Amino acid sequence: MIGLVAGPEAGVLVARAQALAVLRIRSAALAVALLPAAAAAVLAAGIAMGRIPDGGAWSAARWAFTGAAVLALALAATVAAVVARARPALSPTVAIPEEKAPDLYRLVRDLAERLEVPAPSAMALTPDCDSWLEDRTHPAHGSPHGAAHGPPRARRPRRRSTAAPVLVIGSPFLWWMRVAELRALLAPVVAGTGPSAHPDIAAARRFVRGLDAAVAVAAGRPALAFVGGVARLLLHSCRGHAAEMERGVAAAASERAQSVDYGLRIVAQEQVGLAYAGWDRLLNRVALPAWRMGRWPSRLDAGVVSALTELSRRDRLAEGFASRLGERPACDLLEEPGAIDEAASLLAARLFHGGPPDTGPDWLPVAWSQYPEEVVDRKWRLEAARLHRVLDVVDALPALTPVPAAPAGMAPAPTVARVLERLAGSAAGGVAEELGARLGAEVAREAAQEALTAQQRAFGAAATAEPWVDGLAPLFPLQPPRSGRELLADHVTAMVCCAAVDTAGAAPGLDWLDGPALLVGGARRPDLARTVLSLIEDGDDAPLRAWLGEVGVRPEKPVRLV
Repeated sequence: MIGLVAGPEAGVLVARAQALAVLRIRSAALAVALLPAAAAAVLAAGIAMGRIPDGGAWSAARWAFTGAAVLALALAATVAAVVARARPALSPTVAIPEEKAPDLYRLVRDLAERLEVPAPSAMALTPDCDSWLEDRTHPAHGSPHGAAHGPPRARRPRRRSTAAPVLVIGSPFLWWMRVAELRALLAPVVAGTGPSAHPDIAAARRFVRGLDAAVAVAAGRPALAFVGGVARLLLHSCRGHAAEMERGVAAAASERAQSVDYGLRIVAQEQVGLAYAGWDRLLNRVALPAWRMGRWPSRLDAGVVSALTELSRRDRLAEGFASRLGERPACDLLEEPGAIDEAASLLAARLFHGGPPDTGPDWLPVAWSQYPEEVVDRKWRLEAARLHRVLDVVDALPALTPVPAAPAGMAPAPTVARVLERLAGSAAGGVAEELGARLGAEVAREAAQEALTAQQRAFGAAATAEPWVDGLAPLFPLQPPRSGRELLADHVTAMVCCAAVDTAGAAPGLDWLDGPALLVGGARRPDLARTVLSLIEDGDDAPLRAWLGEVGVRPEKPVRLV
């Protein structure tokens, strides 16, 4: 029968059939819980009517079934209470009230009207490159429209089965995409509100999400071991049907959206891939160095635009993207895009690095204009100081030291010349290996302490009345671990950059695609990396010495450390 139905209704029928299968599992579980009570009732009625002899084995059976019924009902009530009260995980988002984005709400409502589906109940931003619908109608969440951040607002009571889900939009899309592209991108997402409004699908989703939350609540709690076991069993039984239900919903939404801006949807999907690449690069190479020192860039989404614009300038294949910048950006649909960008940027720092819930002296915002001085320069000097400390340790190992150590009582100065002496020549390979290993150990130790501190903040916030990301721990690590030689190259480069700033009039800068950059005469000098690698890998200091002479760096001058 389903195969004879064409269009989005076919997907809805598939989803509804799977939803009914999930609800049948729920009914079967309830029937199992009621079975001892039913048997006890039959025995009691039979004895009362004289059809079953009173006394003997029948009376014992009645009391046995009565006791089993009480126990089963008590356990079933406990499971039901935990499932109903457990709070399903919500995606950490930044709520967008309608008064802050009336044009965006108008665009989405017009889109929903054209698709002939209910409009989303609210909107929110996620600091990632993705968009989806999120059901927030579980009783444990209070208001069906409550956002992950901020207290829920009072609204008129509505039937739970008709409450539309919240539309979550990736914040980089709003800043990089044009209005027409965003509309095309959101069409299949908004179309999903149609199947979501079906009572059977909504009920099945609530049941599955409640089970998932109950499993999380029972984890690690011996008193709730039975509840967790039942919830896991039911969840396992529902998993296949729930997955097929969601596939049916997605197929129905995609089919319904075919008639809306189909040509633009292809262009929009190209922009999704580009935005994701720029966002990933910005997080890893620009935001992460700032987060590690307690600074969070307050305009990450604006940074995505700058990064992708720079990519368009460098890459001939992306030349066509630059012409789009004359069209109206989707962030114009917001009344205060700067404030929204700042909130999304802070949430990104908390999610991807584990920043504290509130700003303070150890966790400060940084504007892009301040980034070179407050982040790049400080990063270089911290790494130069770490390299200097490790050199002091290695100098105490005579077997690995290719040059005479400093006289007793005289501390060596942090200079580029000292680095060149230790790493130049054929005998410096062992020193490079030792330096890289010790740098790796120190960086790992600092990262472990940083992760522990962030987790303590996360768990502490989860115990308060207003958790900062619904109790979610930060995502570690954002970057894969680096080898010892890579770390040594970074630290030697940092020492050289500090010397160039201190003695040659160079300046720290920001490259939107590569992160921290050294500016000499106002221009970036990317050739430094090659000379540093020659020193570390081959022990050849000639290229780096030539570079230092060309730039005017005085390697014997002490570097200012943090």
